[in-house]
Amino acid sequence: MKQKIYQLLIYQIVSKLFVLPIYKFAFKGHLIGSENIPQKDSFIMVSNHGSLLDPPLLGHALGRNISFMAKAELFRIPFLGFVIKACGAYPVKRGIADKNTIKTACQKLSNNNCIGIFIDGTRQKDGRVNKPKQGAALLSFKNQKLLLPVAIVNSHKLIRFKFCIPFFSKIVIKVGEPVLPPRSASREDLNSVTVHLQNKINNLIG
Repeated sequence: MKQKIYQLLIYQIVSKLFVLPIYKFAFKGHLIGSENIPQKDSFIMVSNHGSLLDPPLLGHALGRNISFMAKAELFRIPFLGFVIKACGAYPVKRGIADKNTIKTACQKLSNNNCIGIFIDGTRQKDGRVNKPKQGAALLSFKNQKLLLPVAIVNSHKLIRFKFCIPFFSKIVIKVGEPVLPPRSASREDLNSVTVHLQNKINNLIG
């Protein structure tokens, strides 16, 4: 209990002191669809992925402490590693079926913590969902938790330079209506929900 309170306190400090200025003032962040965010039960947030800043920006905008599966290498990056760890992120080894990572995700969900998954598993140059993985759907079925489709628009082109002058893109985060867990863990049901999430997120991006 004390650990959860401590983590929540650290999350609030990092969110307000570090992420808020970047989200609001640098990228003029704007949230659409806040009414779709469950406020009581935990859920699995599923999003597109275009930037290393996606986890803290999404966590701050949604107003929930969302624990992201993040590449183990990111925890070694100065400042970014501190921020994502403070926000509850936990490492995952890419290309490896890490049972400990899945176990951690299930524990967080059972303790009423929300988790976030980038459905492609890695950043996409066009910022859209192109090759979604079925992991989010499987976790949803195992834990019987809602899937929340979220689109972060322009994250793949946050900063552009013209004549050595940086220009910051406007970030818009759109939240869709929650999606029910798959009916079973069959390949067909997992794929059906995964494709449905892909379409919903890409439609939100526009």
